[in-house]
Amino acid sequence: MSNSSTQKNFFNLHTQGLGYLNNIRLVEPKKGTPFYSCDIAALVGESSQPEYRFFNCNVVGKDTENLVKRCQDAVNANKKVLVAFVMSDLWFDTFTYQKDGKNHKKGDTGVALKGRLINIKMIKIDGELKYSSSTEAKTEHVENANVELSAPQA
Repeated sequence: MSNSSTQKNFFNLHTQGLGYLNNIRLVEPKKGTPFYSCDIAALVGESSQPEYRFFNCNVVGKDTENLVKRCQDAVNANKKVLVAFVMSDLWFDTFTYQKDGKNHKKGDTGVALKGRLINIKMIKIDGELKYSSSTEAKTEHVENANVELSAPQA
């Protein structure tokens, strides 16, 4: 009799980027385990005139959670918290706007981009390097990131 175990295989979709960390919060669902969530305004486009893509992320893993929690005071103090991040399992959610806004009207359908924040490779707070992953090879765009850009107004 052989001892064969069935190994599950997965397809992983990972997205890496550079962006501003915002709105760190502890989510306490009625059923299930509490977890941390945050928003990331990811930088895209030409570095002299970047655009932003906004993601709502569930924080996954103890190391990532600890790094996010270490940034909470800086985010609450409206400091610019720039992170090099890895997200996985991107999906979208639709919702209905509850009030009129600058770019939408009450009752319009909106789309939220979501993902699982699985790793933070670098943290800069107001331009000062606070954390850099020792296992990750440093890339030029992260090391020389221009944090003088204006933080997004979400």
